[in-house]
Amino acid sequence: MLVEGVSPDGAVTLKSVESGGDGTVEVIFKDASGRIGERLLFRSDEAKLEVVREDGGWRFDGDGARFRLATEARRIGSAYLFDPLLAVHTSLVDPYPHQISAVYEQMLGRQPLRFLLADDPGAGKTIMAGLLIKELIARGDLERCMIVCPGSLVEQWQDELRGKFGLPFKIIAREQVESSMTGNPFAEEPFAICRLDHLARNEGVKEVLSETEWDLIVADEAHKMSASFSGGEVKPTKRYGLGELLSGITRHFLLMTATPHNGKEEDFQLFMRLLDADRFERYFRGGRAQKVNTADVMRRMIKEDLKKFDGSDLFPPRVAHTVPFALSAAEHRLYEDVTDYVRTQFNRAEQAADGRKRTVGFALTVLQRRLASSPEAIYLSLSRRRKRLEEKLKEARRLGRLSRDTGLDTLVSKVEDYEDRLGAGPREVQELEDSDEVEETEEEVLDLATAATTIRELEGEIFTLRSLEEQARALRNGSGDRKWVQLRDLIQNKHLGIGRAVAAEGPNGEHPGHPRKLIVFTEHKDTLNYLERKLVALRGEGWLVKITGGMNRQARKNAQEKFLNDPGTALLLATDAAGEGVNLQRASLMVNYDLPWNPNRLEQRFGRIHRIGQTEECHVWNLVAEDTREGQVYRRLLEKLEAARKALGGKVFDVLGEMFREHSLSDLLMAAVRDGNRGTVGRHVTDALDFAMEQERLKEIIAGQALTHEAMDPAVIGSIREDMERAAARRLQPFFV
Repeated sequence: MLVEGVSPDGAVTLKSVESGGDGTVEVIFKDASGRIGERLLFRSDEAKLEVVREDGGWRFDGDGARFRLATEARRIGSAYLFDPLLAVHTSLVDPYPHQISAVYEQMLGRQPLRFLLADDPGAGKTIMAGLLIKELIARGDLERCMIVCPGSLVEQWQDELRGKFGLPFKIIAREQVESSMTGNPFAEEPFAICRLDHLARNEGVKEVLSETEWDLIVADEAHKMSASFSGGEVKPTKRYGLGELLSGITRHFLLMTATPHNGKEEDFQLFMRLLDADRFERYFRGGRAQKVNTADVMRRMIKEDLKKFDGSDLFPPRVAHTVPFALSAAEHRLYEDVTDYVRTQFNRAEQAADGRKRTVGFALTVLQRRLASSPEAIYLSLSRRRKRLEEKLKEARRLGRLSRDTGLDTLVSKVEDYEDRLGAGPREVQELEDSDEVEETEEEVLDLATAATTIRELEGEIFTLRSLEEQARALRNGSGDRKWVQLRDLIQNKHLGIGRAVAAEGPNGEHPGHPRKLIVFTEHKDTLNYLERKLVALRGEGWLVKITGGMNRQARKNAQEKFLNDPGTALLLATDAAGEGVNLQRASLMVNYDLPWNPNRLEQRFGRIHRIGQTEECHVWNLVAEDTREGQVYRRLLEKLEAARKALGGKVFDVLGEMFREHSLSDLLMAAVRDGNRGTVGRHVTDALDFAMEQERLKEIIAGQALTHEAMDPAVIGSIREDMERAAARRLQPFFV
């Protein structure tokens, strides 16, 4: 420090200052000429002293805000040593016991983490993943993280991670890959979100991705990365190949899905190989997989087991209602005639030696599903098929023969690619993120696949199609659609009060002034458009919105926001584009206008409204045509499902896929169509269904699937609550050093 007043020769630089007793200091200094001096200063000398310049030393007039930032950084860097729930206390979340249990008891301590989180839809798996990521960052165990999810969920993931956890994830899409400065955007971004199919379908992108390494990869809706085992061989899919790639480039690997089991043990263990290829490599003996214990690599909790910290149920009850109805005479005639056509074509296709069996079987399954959907869907499907086959007939007449051209090869390739992306057989139509793309594929195969091998056979098929098309047209233009009548009556039911504020003494204890909202799920866009016209005619414009796969993400988000927040918007029409990852718990009522042929989809749809934040009892109505063969199978299934629900609790909804381990539901439905006599279902189908729904067997499945059912007993919840209270008391408070 340069000081005036110490020496008569001018300013000096202080070198040492030591206390000389009360009111005195001894200083050693250097003057301007470099000579060292020494002097004793007293309190009376203080007025003569003047600081000319400060060159260093400790002082306390620095920037307090910057000092606070430095101390906070130091504190946060060490906070996890004192606060075992650091991520909870530094995020905008209010977690529940099962979420704390999953992250802090079952996942965080695993090194490396290779885990399947398979809690029910709506249990908050995104919250658990966010807590895990933030805790790993705090512990210095995570610098690079990637989220892989269906395209419809990427923005939702980005918003949740940023808004709730302050985590800056960037979406990597095709544009980022093409414009990357280094050619590898995955290496440039430490926190990335990627679309599942963008990675799975593009070999070039996978090659670039394979050159990177990650600390943690989270795969949402991971059941899409499935493979199948049949005929003694594994049939991988492109998505499964992506799963194997991801497993190899990351240290921690977290799979998340609410539907891990499609009912086939072999397929399930192939799926588990993504976590541990060595452990699940050899469980196949004599064509069947031996059931293995996965409790140490998997957590599956059923909604009915989940509790709040006070011990009360986290989810309200849920009830499924079967609404049987009889077809009109015209509907029944059309149903039987189309079913006879499907059966005849199936039997003819099975005699073909080329790829016709596969494509025709696929096409006719699609046609049968659309027949059950609506007069509009079957009419348009028959019309399109008839027109395309007429074009084929013109070409055949020009050539003088019906040749096997490259068109069949293209169709076989499309069906194989379709199955590849579905991870299922040609009859088991599961959900894709873009339902419009699904329908385009279905329509192309449906329009062109034919079992005809001669011009005469093709002419006969077209003649049959014309007759069926005319029947469907008359039904579509008439007023005999019994299924629509059931939906209309449900909407107009005064006790439900759809679109109107419920009474204070409502049937489920609702709060007054809250309008009741309804979601109607259908499988086909043709049916959705048909229902939209009828519903607008019923109540006018503005009271409904729709979500389909063809909508861009912003339009889909706008429709969702309008449905949730606009009191005047009481009804949402949706295909299965809204069946995954969409939060719609503002509604408590749902209708399955079309019943899916994959039982897992029933739970996925129900999970849109029966999720965290739902306060009302949830109801779903399943519309079933009781005088169709598929309807008879489904009604028997739903009746047994309801009996099991009453006996075993709502848990029965969560193991639908596992129930059909021996025979898939889609196979049973198609067997009913093909093998039944006119108006009846074959005995072997009902026997297989009864076996699938046998209550003692269901108890075993539920016990096996709820792998941590003991974790949410009252004693454990109390222990978690005490741990959280201790952590809150011990945590280093903000600004404390």
